[in-house]
Amino acid sequence: MSTVFQLAWRLFKHEAKRGELTIILLAIVLSVGSVLSLSLFSERLQGALTDRSAEFIAADRQLRSREVIDDAWINKASEYKLNTAYQVSTRSMVFGAEELALSDLRAVDTSYPLKGSIKVAKQVFGVPEETTESPQPGEVWIDSRLFQLVKVELGGSIDIGDESFKVTKVLSGIPDAGFSVFNADPIVLMSTEDLEKTKVTGPGSRVSYKYYFTGDSGDLNDYYDWLRPQLNRELHRWTSIEDDESAIGRSIARAEQFFLLASLLAIVLAAVSIAVAAQRYSQRHFDPVAIMKTLGAGKAMVQRIYLLQICFITFLGIVLGIAAGFALQQAVVSLLADIVEVSLDIWHWRPLAIAVFTGVICSVLFSLYPLLQLFSVPPLRVLRRDIDSTLSSKALQFATSGIAVFLLMWIYSQDLMISSILFVSGIILVVLLLGVTHLLIMLGRKLGSGSMGSWTLAWARIRRRAMGNSVQLISFSITIMLLLVVLVMRNDMVAQWRDQLPEGTPNYFVSNVTEGQRAGLENQFAQNNVESGDFFPVARGRFVAINDEKIRTEVTKEDQEVADEGRQGLGREANLTWGTELQMGNKIIEGEWLDSWQEGEPYPLSIEAEIAERLDIKLDDELTFNIGSEVIKATVTSLREVNWQTMQPNFFFVLHPKALENFSATYITSFNLDESRKAEITKLMAPFASVTLFDVDARINQLREIIDQVSMAVEFILILVLIAGALVLIAQVQASMDERLQELAILRTLGAKGWMIRFSVINEFIIIGLVAGLMAAISNEFSLYMLQTKVFQMEAGLHLEYWIIAPLVGALTVGLLGAIGCWRLLSLNTGELLRKMV
Repeated sequence: MSTVFQLAWRLFKHEAKRGELTIILLAIVLSVGSVLSLSLFSERLQGALTDRSAEFIAADRQLRSREVIDDAWINKASEYKLNTAYQVSTRSMVFGAEELALSDLRAVDTSYPLKGSIKVAKQVFGVPEETTESPQPGEVWIDSRLFQLVKVELGGSIDIGDESFKVTKVLSGIPDAGFSVFNADPIVLMSTEDLEKTKVTGPGSRVSYKYYFTGDSGDLNDYYDWLRPQLNRELHRWTSIEDDESAIGRSIARAEQFFLLASLLAIVLAAVSIAVAAQRYSQRHFDPVAIMKTLGAGKAMVQRIYLLQICFITFLGIVLGIAAGFALQQAVVSLLADIVEVSLDIWHWRPLAIAVFTGVICSVLFSLYPLLQLFSVPPLRVLRRDIDSTLSSKALQFATSGIAVFLLMWIYSQDLMISSILFVSGIILVVLLLGVTHLLIMLGRKLGSGSMGSWTLAWARIRRRAMGNSVQLISFSITIMLLLVVLVMRNDMVAQWRDQLPEGTPNYFVSNVTEGQRAGLENQFAQNNVESGDFFPVARGRFVAINDEKIRTEVTKEDQEVADEGRQGLGREANLTWGTELQMGNKIIEGEWLDSWQEGEPYPLSIEAEIAERLDIKLDDELTFNIGSEVIKATVTSLREVNWQTMQPNFFFVLHPKALENFSATYITSFNLDESRKAEITKLMAPFASVTLFDVDARINQLREIIDQVSMAVEFILILVLIAGALVLIAQVQASMDERLQELAILRTLGAKGWMIRFSVINEFIIIGLVAGLMAAISNEFSLYMLQTKVFQMEAGLHLEYWIIAPLVGALTVGLLGAIGCWRLLSLNTGELLRKMV
């Protein structure tokens, strides 16, 4: 064993016994532990939520196709240990004894569904119950609405195509039924063995094929890598719940972004704590390094000794941090087991690798400048204690720290936008704080002179410790800002989730209501004490041209060749509505609304902004629609932003009523009916058998459960980040203890009263906390605006209440932490203070 290693090990053990390494050790433990616990919990939670949400597509992955796929693709899936299921869907007429109706025909194999469950009821519109069975050959399960439409009884028979089937169960729902209320034909579930007998999938039919896959995520990704080169973009679509554009898909995606954001902030907080601890460690070893150099140790030898110590402390900190992080998240998962579905059996290696990488990078890069300072201490310091390091380049310190923070954020998140927003916000805050520090120094010169008192002494100390206070101010402000970002994002995000599904959210939709039925239906709702929403007129039309340029519009297989040519269109029929009142949840972002139209002008049209961007539609473009045999042309006069997360009908296209005055409208509306009144549905809708009733109650309840789980997980992550922030503040307070020891000894020697010294220290921290909180609130607004508009796709707004809350909480918290951190020193008498200085 080399002499350098022996010296480094002996010095390490000596300082470990004295507690010299406690701060930097705790900082590394904090960084590794917080990153591991947050990352591991986040990944486990994301996995659990994705798994639970996968019920909405009945599998982990789904392959949609317009034609039957090669059997070799399914055989290959079994080689990757994937489970598969199969569904064929089309629209077909269903014939009862006297009536007929259009239905959404689903033929499934016995393995369907791979995720979630089919729900059936014992009676029409009855309480749904899960079942593990599937329709047997010769039988069908049909939606409650279809019983009314074709006037069939349970146990009766219906005709589909060329075959008759026995109705054996009331179908309440299937996992991947979807949320659309415009294509809400009643579902008929049958066995795939019977589909060919019906002969409803012949030429001219529009058939969709779905293949379902479940398995380990790695196997699924490997299978997709094999499958991808063989997929045709025009025929196939490979999807997961992350690709889902429904309310649940967007909620899960936003939750995952928040977990990522919280973990990034934990990394930044950990990095700040290590930087503070390393700076203090370096300054406390100026004297030992000077002594070593006077005894003949060369610079290279000193470097190796302290680099080895950093390695020792890094290794120990990483081991303890991994143990603490793993234990913490295991404890939390166990406590939340009844609320949040997170499996302890699932292990993710990425969080462990990230935690170790974080500990190494933080301890090396954030210790680099303090160590360089330490190595440059001259031997003359043995005689002159006022001589510090000859290295004083703050640019180097900021550069290494900034590179380390950005590198960690980028590698961890793999999201350049989030990392850049947080990093730029931090830089802006640092620049502002440097300016504020100079203002405090100028203010301290005026307020720190005059009669002696606790406030005067506090301002004098702020002026005298300008550099140290500027570092503390920056540290406190960044910590408070990051905590505010997590807190406000959590509040805004959960509030939007709750607003998405408030109490009384419509759980039934009624469509295909004729003009003659509308008044009767409104009267029926009123008589039965059912509150309904607005009635929206609806017409289905084909969107065929933009400025007389034909677009791709596919309807049947025979249209496929034509559909492959021309400008991109919707690829399906459009649902059109009309009116002059802007719908709730819609906002005009460009142009003028329809009510400004004058007689003689082209018919105006408002289009949803995202679909306009996708189809490259601009203001003043003329759009052409075919409605039946009629052609309607309208000019785009406005672009709308639509909140698709509300459980209400929304439309891509809204026209002026004048454009469709010659068309007979059908209407769509919604209402809420408590689960205890489900039995009333049959009686309520009995006089209106021809209208379409769509029950989304089960899906709303499932969505609420997932949102509740995500909200609870967000609470836990918020608590972890708050704890990490508090520890950073404590580390920053501890970093100034040595200098405060000298100040207190001098003040006590000069006869300053104990109460005045105590209050002056507390007042100093209150002033710093107040300023830090105010600056954090200002910078927080910039960060939130960028994150909400660029990353989370949320509506941004000012949070003026935090301009008051943040300074007050900052003053209270920093003042309290300062008092606690300094209390042991403040309680020492003059003799004890002088002995500690020796």
